[in-house]
Amino acid sequence: MRALERRPGGPAEQEVVAKYARLAPEYDARWSFYVEATTRETLARLGLRPTDRVLDVGCGTGALLRRLSATHPAAREGWAERLPFAEEQFDVVVSCNMFHYIQRPVEALREMRRVLRPGGRLIVTDWCDDYLACRVCSWYLRLSGSARIKVHRRQECLRLLQEAGYREVDAERYRISWLWGLMTAKGTR
Repeated sequence: MRALERRPGGPAEQEVVAKYARLAPEYDARWSFYVEATTRETLARLGLRPTDRVLDVGCGTGALLRRLSATHPAAREGWAERLPFAEEQFDVVVSCNMFHYIQRPVEALREMRRVLRPGGRLIVTDWCDDYLACRVCSWYLRLSGSARIKVHRRQECLRLLQEAGYREVDAERYRISWLWGLMTAKGTR
């Protein structure tokens, strides 16, 4: 699998890149339950076919990308707001544990839609602000200045996908532990 060179743009992107560069060696080990659960839940909802071309947007430490590339070696990575691909290149665009970092969500969702083939599917798994633990964690991270994040509620996420031009939009909420809840949103180009 060929990985693309990462080219951060603005200060927010550079902040995220720097943070993950520092944390990556320890992040997956420290948060192994969370990383494994979100990766597993996302993979279970992808419904991939062997011939699907898959783009992992905002791949963080690469946990999902490593699993995807085992069965879909053409999986690639790119920046959410400026994907370095021509239009209609992918059957599936997936994002796991990244959407809360996006500063301009509709712009990013439109860019992901641009690279999807007609009938292509978007799958976004992320924190869900409908759960108290996610609200508290996002509040703490914003207050402490350790991250610029915006965690979305299910209804808000549905609205963002519709505003970005997706059809057949749906979002499922579920718990991965007694405390932590996620949401997987889907849309079709």
